[in-house]
Amino acid sequence: MTSERKFSEMDSLESFDIISEEEVKEFRAALEEGNLCAAGETINQSLKDIENAPLNIAVTGESGSGKSTFVNAIRNMDNDEEEGAAKTGVTETTKEPKAYPHPQYNNVTFWDLPGIGTPNFNPSDYLKAVEFHRYDFFIIMSSERFRHNDMELAKEIKSMGKKFYFVRSKVDSDMYASQMRRKKSYNEAKIMNEIRDDCIKCLHDGGIQDPKVFLLSSLDLNKYDFNQMQETLEQELPSQKRHVFMLCLPNISFPILDKKREAIKKQIWKWSSVSAAVAAVPLPGLSVACDVGILVTEMKKYRDAFGLDQGSLEKLADRFGKDVNELKSVIKSPIVVKEINKELVTTLLTRGAAGSLMFIEYLASNIPVIGTAAAGGISFGTTYLMLYCFLKDIAEDAVRVLEKALESSV
Repeated sequence: MTSERKFSEMDSLESFDIISEEEVKEFRAALEEGNLCAAGETINQSLKDIENAPLNIAVTGESGSGKSTFVNAIRNMDNDEEEGAAKTGVTETTKEPKAYPHPQYNNVTFWDLPGIGTPNFNPSDYLKAVEFHRYDFFIIMSSERFRHNDMELAKEIKSMGKKFYFVRSKVDSDMYASQMRRKKSYNEAKIMNEIRDDCIKCLHDGGIQDPKVFLLSSLDLNKYDFNQMQETLEQELPSQKRHVFMLCLPNISFPILDKKREAIKKQIWKWSSVSAAVAAVPLPGLSVACDVGILVTEMKKYRDAFGLDQGSLEKLADRFGKDVNELKSVIKSPIVVKEINKELVTTLLTRGAAGSLMFIEYLASNIPVIGTAAAGGISFGTTYLMLYCFLKDIAEDAVRVLEKALESSV
């Protein structure tokens, strides 16, 4: 992140995504509620609420539908032997609701619920037994046609004011079987449409209006409808839960990487505002300490969210049969492969001082409200620039790593 690069990015508003008008209004409103420190505390609390918002996702369906496998896959676990993985099997292994926290985001929990395939199944009693109100939404899974119990459960969930989504699992097995039977006429898109249409018709016949059906393979989440499903959930979740949902998704597709970048970028100005608020406190050295602390913490979060920490890189390499050093070879940002600590960030701040000063002048001319933060203006501009540039670098690295992982070894 050289000064020359920063200067060139400032030359065009199109190439440098600055704070939106809506965000400027939010910052101004916070300032009008009191002094800069009070505004910073308000924004800081907003950030904590977003990052710590609990998200509970219930996964249910008949025995053998692949619930446990899905719970593992969406938490980026490749097999049952990993610590904390849900137990899978050909018979029902879940007798009561079992919580599986996300390995990186402990406020995100996937719940593997008991199967619903018993003849005397009662949806109302079932939802009471699994403590219905704790979940934000339900995923109802089936590896074949959706059956009577699936539809009755969906109706009961709807009557209680919660959202539900249907997942037709094990689509890879259907594709393989079709390819064996139709070696000359095999058409994946056509078969996908046939399966989806059949599911929707079945659900319509069972009294489910406008069902949302996604076709997935938990053994290969980056195929079929996983991106469509995550986009739907993102749109329908409350804003606070939407942010943490996006961050916890496995880095298996380019759309997910892009969504993560956008989600993180929206928070940069808030952390910069917190930095500015601390800078307004007349205690020597306090602002610098805060800037460095914010930068270290946030840069680590960015690296982990994009799966560029050592553990995630090793897992990705193993999944695609690559050498981890092969994946690391396409990482261009030097900070990613080093330990992110106060010493490293302080060095980067020192090297970027000239660029930061130019950026602050740029901010003052384009966002007058920052000028009202006088003492905090330098801190705001420095923090914003450092986080923005790091996010840009690491998001590009994540794309290159995924491209290398998906690259054919032939």
